[in-house]
Amino acid sequence: MNAVRTAVAPATGYRPLRWHRDHRVGLAGIVGAVGLCVIVGGLGPSVITITVGPRRDLLPPWYLPKGILDPNEWLVSLMIWAAIAVGAVGLRIAMRALDDGWRPRVRRLIWLGVGLITATILVPPLTSADVLMYAAYGRLQVIGRNPYEVTPADIFRGQYDPVMHWTERPWTDTPSVYGPITSWTQVAANKLGGTNMHDIVFWLQLFSAVPFVLACLGVLFIARSAEPERQARAALMTIANPVLIWAVVAGAHNEALSVVFAVAGMIVIRKSPFLAGLAVGVGGCAKISIGIWGIAMLWAYRHEPKQLLKICLGAAIPMVAAYGLWQPAALHQAIRNGGIISTGGWVNLLFSLLVSIFGHSPAKIVVGVLSYVLLPMIVYMLSKVLPWDPAPGIAPGVDSRKDPMTIALRTAMIIGFAWVTTSIYTLSWYDLQVWMPVALLTAGKLDRLLVIRGAVLSASFVPGRAIPFGPALTWAAARVRAPISPIVQMLILAAVFLWWKWPQRPQLWMVWRSPSGVDGDDQGPGVGDPQITPAADADPASKVAAS
Repeated sequence: MNAVRTAVAPATGYRPLRWHRDHRVGLAGIVGAVGLCVIVGGLGPSVITITVGPRRDLLPPWYLPKGILDPNEWLVSLMIWAAIAVGAVGLRIAMRALDDGWRPRVRRLIWLGVGLITATILVPPLTSADVLMYAAYGRLQVIGRNPYEVTPADIFRGQYDPVMHWTERPWTDTPSVYGPITSWTQVAANKLGGTNMHDIVFWLQLFSAVPFVLACLGVLFIARSAEPERQARAALMTIANPVLIWAVVAGAHNEALSVVFAVAGMIVIRKSPFLAGLAVGVGGCAKISIGIWGIAMLWAYRHEPKQLLKICLGAAIPMVAAYGLWQPAALHQAIRNGGIISTGGWVNLLFSLLVSIFGHSPAKIVVGVLSYVLLPMIVYMLSKVLPWDPAPGIAPGVDSRKDPMTIALRTAMIIGFAWVTTSIYTLSWYDLQVWMPVALLTAGKLDRLLVIRGAVLSASFVPGRAIPFGPALTWAAARVRAPISPIVQMLILAAVFLWWKWPQRPQLWMVWRSPSGVDGDDQGPGVGDPQITPAADADPASKVAAS
């Protein structure tokens, strides 16, 4: 492999010799990406920035008053595409700098992340109008309707409603697919915001950002006893991760409501399986997909029936209360949501081809079956190549293959990644539950794959709203959504296969044989790198280092 050299001066710390391993470039990209998003949001309603209704007080989100500027649709779209790309590149550069020896102060990274997240929720949500639907579902409950049985369109088509009036297609005819805890936050936002959509949206943004920060802090709490490099890595991949900040916080998505409880359960899994199960069960009451972490916890204690039973009992208490007693319809709606085809996912091109040949229903069955076949295949491949890196805090002398936290984190990482990459309906904010264990363990190539997947999938939904655009922007956005994003998502699956086939190869997709005879791995020096030849009388250790 190419040798990358850095100079470390004791007095000043890490000094990069190449821009693509320069922590300053990486941090500039991270901050710049969020800055671009904040600027777009501050410009006011556009094809990117959602319309949240009139402001009646000083509460955020803040933006320029109507009439001052009319943001051009191409300008704001290009700014967000640039923000996603700059953020992803900045994150990769910062991660490379960590690999090379950069050791930032973790507290500074934490405060950086908190500052970026705070800035993001001071402007209106971007690209996705899902938050308007969250507000509408809360409004339905306030007026005494069941959001799992009645849709917002059922109301506003028959009468004027000051909140549901602002909702946007395509989900206005869809009942809520979220768990009871998420529904409670939607009610709370309506209680706090009254009948003003602007204020309701702010509280929903807060209910998205606070659990996100707490989940990230939970990961950092787990990593508190790890070496500085791992702590910094955990901070970069969670709280200061621009890919996640865009995917989750900028759109005010509620994914973190479930993840924060799962992380809390992971904190106590070594000492109290019952509390771990209870926490992940509460998380499942926010969003059922976090059940992947529950499966991971069960796998961690598969050889200990008593502890296994404790996890099941803990998880059953909130799940039975929420889905069995309080709102049985919620579980049905959540499961039904799994049959939708995602436009930016790997399946999109294949599904379109099959529809043209066999029709909609047969095509949906075929891709659904293929998805279920691919899921265990990806799980198997990853289980063979991912290292058994011990989780932070493991007791001295304990085998990582027998440590409950290590097993649970590794399993959640494997199944979670397999799920988001093979599901027929996948979105970039679903990756949050995968990033958490990736931040704590040695993930091989998964961190690189997650950056690529998240950035491209996010870009495919810019603009992501069901409102009219100009014909040129409509064409350009459609090309990113298909074929670019589906092709990249298929390449992600191909990269996992190649990783399994050639586990020693560092590249993601290189499949040819190098002149040295090693598959996909150039053993010679890079362009401009001098040949390093050890002296004839050098000791063996120095010869190995030089080679």
